[in-house]
This record gives sequence, structure tokens and C-alpha cells, in this order.
Amino acid sequence: MTRPRAIRGDDVRRALAQEAARIMAEHGVDDYGFAKRKAAERLGVGEHAVLPKNSEVEAALVEYQRLFAPETHAHSLASQRHVALEAMRILEPFEPRLVGAVLAGTATEHQEILLHVFSDSPEAVTFLLMDAGVHYRIGARKVKLNADRTEHYPSVEFTVDGYDVEATVFPTDGIRQAPLSPTDGKPMRRMGTFDLEMLLGAGA
Repeated sequence: MTRPRAIRGDDVRRALAQEAARIMAEHGVDDYGFAKRKAAERLGVGEHAVLPKNSEVEAALVEYQRLFAPETHAHSLASQRHVALEAMRILEPFEPRLVGAVLAGTATEHQEILLHVFSDSPEAVTFLLMDAGVHYRIGARKVKLNADRTEHYPSVEFTVDGYDVEATVFPTDGIRQAPLSPTDGKPMRRMGTFDLEMLLGAGA
């Protein structure tokens, strides 16, 4: 009797990445770790299996969006980027930068828009929002600055045109060096207001 062929490790990783991407796309999940654990559970993969890297899940998510919802994704991403620009214009005195999935182009339909702003006084950010008539909530975000250092920074959360926005407040000199991306461990890509205007003007 012929034994069934064993599933190779890279096949398992690929299947897990694809399932995690599907979970993120269909359920609006933005936590890679949660999506991978859920994928492993659904596929019946043992706890000792090597899970895919976040970057592998991101690549699978891009492919999923391209194959199954190209028009819907393009429309929602454009809306998110326009709202991001609107929020950045409100926060312009603090040199806002767009980061995360909305910038990368992998954001799911209801994903939060993430910004970095820069001020040695986080209260100044809240005062500006207050003066602009924007209702906000105070929060915090854990940020990985390098391989050995992780810190919590204050954030403000608010809504623009029905989209959730979170702006993490870094010290003024924090604009010089971006924290590490949770996706690939490299310095996060950041985009300022002018470049985002150019991107949207090009129809991206």
C-alpha cells in the first residue's frame, strides 16, 4: 500500500499564510499573530509547526485582494487614503506621516488609518483637535524602536468621515528615525502630506 505523501514544511507555511490572509481580508483582522494562530487552528496544524513570517502573510494578502476583490479593494483603499490626507491636514502643525497598511496598500475595508505625528507635548495635539472640534480618545501604542528596545507612546484616536484614525505621538526628534515595522522588521515607511497628495493625484 502506498503511503500518502507527507506535506512539506514550506507547503504548510504557504497554506497557513493564505488562510491567515483570507481571515484578515474577510474579517478585517489587522493582527498578524492572531490571524496566523487562527489559521493554524482552522487547518489543524500542530503547535510545533513553523508559522509563516508576517511578510509572507502580507504577500498572500496582496494576492488575495488582487484575485478576489480588486475593484472593491481599490475603491476602499482610495477612500482610506483620502481620509488619511484629510486627517493629516488637520494635524499639519505636527508634521504627520501616514504609515501602515493604508500606505502599503494592503488595508482591509474597515482597517484603522495609522499616522505618526511629532510633538514634545502630546497635549498640544489634543488641544489642536479640540480647537478643530474633533472628538478624540487618548490611547497608547507599543512601538519597537530597534531589536532590543520597545516603548509605549501616547496616541490620539478619532474618526474622520466614518473612518477610525490613530495618531501616535512621537517626540519632535522622532521624525529622524522610523520605528521597526511589525511586518518585516525594517524601518517603517512613512509618507508626508505632500507625497500623499502626489500619490492620490496620480490615481493610486
